[in-house]
Amino acid sequence: MKNLEIARMLYEIADILEAQDVEFKPRAYRNAARSIEELSEDIIDIWKRDELEKIPGVGKNIGAKISEYLETGKLKYYDKLKRQFPVDLEALGKVEGLGPKRAIVLYKKLKIKNLDDLKKAVEKHKIRGLAGFGEKSEQKIMEGIGLAKESGKRMLLSQATPIANELAEKLRLLREVEKLEIVGSYRRRKETIGDLDVLIVSKKPGKVMDFFTKIDKPLTILVKGPSKSSVKLGSGLQVDLRVFGESSYGSAMLYFTGSKDHNIALRRLAISKKMKLSEYGLFHAKKSVAGKTEIEVYKKLGLKQWIPPELRENMGEIEASLKGKLPKLVELKDIKGDLHSHTKWSDGRDTIEEMAAMAKSLGYEYLLISDHGGTLAPVANCMPENKILKQGKKIDELNKKLKGIRLLKGSETNIKNDGSIDVSNKTLKTLDIVTAAIHTKFKMSKKEMTKRIITAMENEHIDVIAHPTGRLIGSRQPYDFDFDEVVDAAKRTGTFLEINCQPERLDLNYFHVFKARNKVKFTLGTDAHDKNHMNYMEFGLAQARRGWCEKKHILNTLSLKDLRKVFKF
Repeated sequence: MKNLEIARMLYEIADILEAQDVEFKPRAYRNAARSIEELSEDIIDIWKRDELEKIPGVGKNIGAKISEYLETGKLKYYDKLKRQFPVDLEALGKVEGLGPKRAIVLYKKLKIKNLDDLKKAVEKHKIRGLAGFGEKSEQKIMEGIGLAKESGKRMLLSQATPIANELAEKLRLLREVEKLEIVGSYRRRKETIGDLDVLIVSKKPGKVMDFFTKIDKPLTILVKGPSKSSVKLGSGLQVDLRVFGESSYGSAMLYFTGSKDHNIALRRLAISKKMKLSEYGLFHAKKSVAGKTEIEVYKKLGLKQWIPPELRENMGEIEASLKGKLPKLVELKDIKGDLHSHTKWSDGRDTIEEMAAMAKSLGYEYLLISDHGGTLAPVANCMPENKILKQGKKIDELNKKLKGIRLLKGSETNIKNDGSIDVSNKTLKTLDIVTAAIHTKFKMSKKEMTKRIITAMENEHIDVIAHPTGRLIGSRQPYDFDFDEVVDAAKRTGTFLEINCQPERLDLNYFHVFKARNKVKFTLGTDAHDKNHMNYMEFGLAQARRGWCEKKHILNTLSLKDLRKVFKF
C-alpha cells in the first residue's frame, strides 16, 4: 500500500512550500495528504481506475503528480524541492516549536539537515544567537529532540493498521498459509508500532517466504530463511514473518504478542507449577502439555479466562484471570454515538449535514457538534458567541428534518490561564454538552496547571474536559499537573474526562484510564475534523480497552434516551 508513502511526500512538499512563504499551495497539499492517509483503499487501485481526482483535496495538478510517482517511482517536482532544501523536515517538524519555516532558517544559517545536526548545534549554543530564537527556544528544542528521535523509530497505530490489514489479506490468499495472526504491540493495540510481527502455520513455508519477500515495491530484504524472514516495506515499516507448527502456534502467539512483563509473569507461574513455558509450548519435564492455542496454555496454567491482548501488561490481569474476574471489555458495537466533532463552522472540512450522514452510516444514534468557540479566534477558526448561537439554531432546524440521527449542540471552549472559560455562561447554557480544553500556555507549573483545570471543571456548565493531558505523540509531552487531584475534582464536580481518539493524541493514555476508571466516567470523542475521522473511534476504544474499561465506564455506550437523563437536555 502506497498511501502512507505518498501522503508523507505531499506533507513534505507542503512544508517546503510553507517555508518559502508560498500561499495557498501548502494547505492544498496537506488536505490531499490527509485524505490519502485516511483512505481505506489502496491508492494504486484508485489510480488504475483513473479516479484520483475523486479523492477529497486531490485536483488535476496534485493528481498528475501522484500519477507520475506511481508510474515512475519518482516525482521531478519533489526531487527539485529536495535539492533546494535537503532537510529532513518530517523529523525536525516533530520537535516542539520547530515548524517548517524555522527549520529552513536553521538550514540556511547553520546547515542543519537532521536531528543529529540539530543536537550538535544546540549543544554548542549556536541557535540562541539567531534572530527569532533565543535561549528559551534553544532549551525547548533540546527538550524536544529526544522525543522526536524516539518517535521516528515508531509508526502511529492508525498508520500501521491499513498496512497490516493489506499484508494479512494478501498472505491469507495463499493456499499454503493455513493460519495467520499479526502479533506484537500491534495486537495489543499500542498507540505506536515499532514493527509488525506475523505468525503463520504452513506446511510449505518456502513458497510463502518467496511471496513475502516480493510483497511490496520498493522492498528491502533483511533476512530470508525457511522459518523466518524480515523485510522493510516502502513505508519504512519492518515486518518479520515467522513459521510455526500447528502444535505450538498458540504458545508462539502468546510469546510474540507480549508484553515482556506479561510473558515473564506467565513463565514464573509455569515454574511454580514445575513447568516450562516458551514460544514452542508449555512443557512438563520434556513433554509438551499445551501450545496449540492460547486458551489451552492459559488453562493448563490454571487461568480461568483467556486474557484479551490489550490487557497483557502485567497490571493484574493474570491474577484476575486466576479468579475468573477479568472485565468484560467495551466493544465497538457498544458505542452509540460520537461526542466530539468539528464542521466547516470552525476548522472542520465537512458540513453539519455531511457529518450527520456519516454518523448515521456508522449506526450511531447521536453526534455532538463541538466546533471551536470562544475568543481564540486566530486558532482553529473559533466561533464568537453570536455564531455559536446561530449554529445552535441551525442544529435545531436540522433535527426537525433528520431521521435516524440526533445532533447535539456543543462547543469546544478554551480554558484560559486562570481556569475561566472564554464563552459566557449565558451562551453555554443554550448548549446540550459543553467541552473545555487547554489550547494555550502549556508550560505552566504543576500547581498552576492543576488549579487551572480544576477551576474549569468547577464551572457548572462544563461537562467534559477534552484531551486532558495535552500530549501529542512524538512531538509534545503532557502538561505537568496532578492527575489524581484532577480526577478527584472531576468526581466531585460530575465532570467527564475524554479519551480523545485522534491517532496523534489518544489522550487519555491507557494508564491514566486504568487509574481513573472507578472514579469517573469517560467520553470517547474522535475530534473529527473530517467525516472520515469518525473511523478513529477504534483507536480511542483501544485505549479504553487497554485501561480495563467496560461499557459502564464509557458514556457513549448510553442510548440517546439515557444520555438525555445525564445531561438534562
